[in-house]
Amino acid sequence: MTSPQAGVGPASAEDTVAPEPVYGGVEEWVCGQFLPMFRRPLGGEYRWCRQWWQHAEAITRLTALWHSWETLRLEPGTGIASWLRDHVDHQLPVLLGRGGPFAQCSEDEHIEPRQARADDAPPGWWAIGDDQDPVPGAAGDRG
Repeated sequence: MTSPQAGVGPASAEDTVAPEPVYGGVEEWVCGQFLPMFRRPLGGEYRWCRQWWQHAEAITRLTALWHSWETLRLEPGTGIASWLRDHVDHQLPVLLGRGGPFAQCSEDEHIEPRQARADDAPPGWWAIGDDQDPVPGAAGDRG
């Protein structure tokens, strides 16, 4: 039996260097990739807020798009097609749609999104015994 030679054979995890991202952050990606690429007529079906970074949901969705773009851009052949189909095609209608995070804004005016409020559940509401329905209110005994 011979021992493997150094530098011959499949690369190990120690030999593989992760590629550097193209963009240093989500803001750079939004301004350098997303906005120039995905142009839509604004004001009707599509909404945008120039202060997009004031919208937590938008930050989350755009960061997810950026991270997935950075990964899938490296996949040969269908990487970007997969990114468009699996990520952008789902996120754009939600992100830019009439009911999305920019619903109250326009490209020229930011309107602070209002956070929904919630009441605390009554004491014991979340206590589930072995003989109780795990969905609150499903058995009709809680409300």
